[in-house]
Amino acid sequence: MSVACGLEYVFCFGCTRWLWKRCTYIGSYDSETWPTATPHEFDPVPRTCRAILAIYEDDLQNPKNPPPVGYQMNPNWLIKRATYDQTQGQAPPYIIYTDHDNQEIILAIRGLNLSKETDYKLLLDNRLGMQMFDGGYVHHGLLKSAIWLLNRESETLKDLWRENGSHYKMVFVGHSLGSGIAALLTILVVNHLDRLGGIPRSKIRCYAIAPARCMSLNLAVKYADVINSVILQDDFLPRTPTPLENIFTSIFCLPCYIFLICLRDTFIPEDRKLRDPRRLYAPGRMYHIVERKFCRCGRFPPDVRTAIPVEGRFEHIVLSCNATRDHAIIWIERESRNALERMKESVEATTPPTIQRFERKQTLEKEHKDALERAVSLNVPHAVTPTEEPTEDTDKVGSKCHDVEVSHSESKSSGRTNWDELVEKLFNRNEDGNLLLRKDILDSK
Repeated sequence: MSVACGLEYVFCFGCTRWLWKRCTYIGSYDSETWPTATPHEFDPVPRTCRAILAIYEDDLQNPKNPPPVGYQMNPNWLIKRATYDQTQGQAPPYIIYTDHDNQEIILAIRGLNLSKETDYKLLLDNRLGMQMFDGGYVHHGLLKSAIWLLNRESETLKDLWRENGSHYKMVFVGHSLGSGIAALLTILVVNHLDRLGGIPRSKIRCYAIAPARCMSLNLAVKYADVINSVILQDDFLPRTPTPLENIFTSIFCLPCYIFLICLRDTFIPEDRKLRDPRRLYAPGRMYHIVERKFCRCGRFPPDVRTAIPVEGRFEHIVLSCNATRDHAIIWIERESRNALERMKESVEATTPPTIQRFERKQTLEKEHKDALERAVSLNVPHAVTPTEEPTEDTDKVGSKCHDVEVSHSESKSSGRTNWDELVEKLFNRNEDGNLLLRKDILDSK
């Protein structure tokens, strides 16, 4: 009897200890060892958030939510606006905007619309390990949407880049569902630079705001020099390791299901997570906006931390009442703007700057190289060591070897995906020469 009581005591103590650790875990713990970001590298984030908010506006001349001074968008620079009627369910609405003040060509994609069935179809078009691409795994539905978007707008983007000059940057930005499409679109462009007129890799940037988990770990680290993820404190989506389709098709309520995810992931070792090639992650370099502290009420002046993590890449669900609120683009835009203003004030108070721009650029390049080497040392599947830094010449020519066949099973090659083979796998051409999704793929859905 005493042995049974002792085992029951140990079990209750263990459960209580786990419950206490889970309930007291806050989002700031994920990045507590990361260095702070600099205003120069974080400067585009509030602007790109404002570009996403512009998609929700019917008239930029008279916006419903007027932006603050310094963040207004010139309606005359809006190149194109695509609505749900024009995308026909292939992608969420988006805009193409040329920011001449900052010399950027921006393609911004909106997030999930809870009232649109087509957005759910994009999100649910995936199974674990369904789509292999570029030596790793990606979300199948988001990849198809990215391919459609590139085929539709590649000529427009190429003409804009040639018209405005080679000093302009090509910026892809998205929120929530759109962030995954923007990230995979960036990978497609980087691997097929000729589609945009030979733009160098150094001129391409992606900002995934409140990102969905859309690519395997090796790809998330490999493209960390061009893809940046921005996460506000406790946001649930970048921390959701389970396939997204399981969340939206679950019979449980979302808080209950998130709690069950926490319970399950507690018993999965870290090395097992890292060695699962099908497990999807938030893409690229991480920028974590921290504004709340443990046992302290209210929001504090936001602080931005940045790193290219390999292990511990936002693996813990935060049981917080702000987990869904921190996912809203309007909150992220406001807090990123406050964080940028705070960083600029701290830099102005320091003369000369502690980190020069050139030195910071070298630091970012070294962090990327170290992250790639760290992924190899941890035996992350398909991870490769860096050979040499990409140059504009190699970017224009592109790698023509190590092509990988895109299929729903594992591939033995870890090289670059061939564009023509990928299109042939997913699409057929009709009599007019337009690409249509293959009938057998539609029937399988």
